Amino acid sequence: NFLFWFGEFFNYDDNNDYFYALKCHFVTMSLIIHFKENFRGNKEFLNCKFTYPTRPDTQVLKGLVVSVKPGQTLAFVGSSGYGKSTSVQLLERFYDPDEGQVLIDGHQSHSVNVPFLRSQIGIVSQEPVLFDCSIAGNIQYGDNTRSISMEEIVEAAKKAFLHDFVMTLPDKYATQVGAQGSQLSRGQKQRIAIARAIVRNPKILLLDEATSALDTESEKARKGRTCIVIAHRLSTIQTADIIAVMSHGVVIEQGTHQTLMAKKGAYYKLVTTGAPIS
Repeated sequence: NFLFWFGEFFNYDDNNDYFYALKCHFVTMSLIIHFKENFRGNKEFLNCKFTYPTRPDTQVLKGLVVSVKPGQTLAFVGSSGYGKSTSVQLLERFYDPDEGQVLIDGHQSHSVNVPFLRSQIGIVSQEPVLFDCSIAGNIQYGDNTRSISMEEIVEAAKKAFLHDFVMTLPDKYATQVGAQGSQLSRGQKQRIAIARAIVRNPKILLLDEATSALDTESEKARKGRTCIVIAHRLSTIQTADIIAVMSHGVVIEQGTHQTLMAKKGAYYKLVTTGAPIS
């Protein structure tokens, strides 16, 4: 009602840039208020097409169609350069699609406040960045909007299957990890990154071949969260709810591991022979 009155007062029409921007601001704010209580993590790509501004002659996504429901795990597989990482960048809103839509809980992604959206996302990469401080300090960096208690750190570490290892160390959570985590193995660094990602209790986890985040031991960390996986090793994603096989910017097959193996298509060939997807 307020927007209607405001538009009438200023003789609003579709070419009134000032009012259009103001309306977008109100819509975005209303979505933030709604999401703070009801954000679920439902994601949909609807015929998304995208070209990087720095490479205008190369269309990376050519009509991506795939969706994942809250609590499910979606794994992208395919050869390098076929759009797996680009799809995740659209989810994070580093970019918006040139055509098509990315829907977040039914709302177009470009109408969702970027800082709020990213506050709901936890990221674990194959080679996580650790800071030259304690294990506890590295986990605390997962949420810099508030003070993280030691109890929260321990709880996140337990879910990441890290706690037992930490308790074997002389300085426990005060142990210094060294520059870039030089004192730790890759698996240990990934588990710290998992704990750091979930200490803010995100609804969405983005996993870039984070094998420690995909094993059965870390299932507690994933429970109740929407997980998006960029897979390089197929052995890590066979339990995913949806496996999306990408080729040249589109999904050519999708389904469970069992369903795709039964089809004996591109995924079957990739699993049985290791041959790249063409």
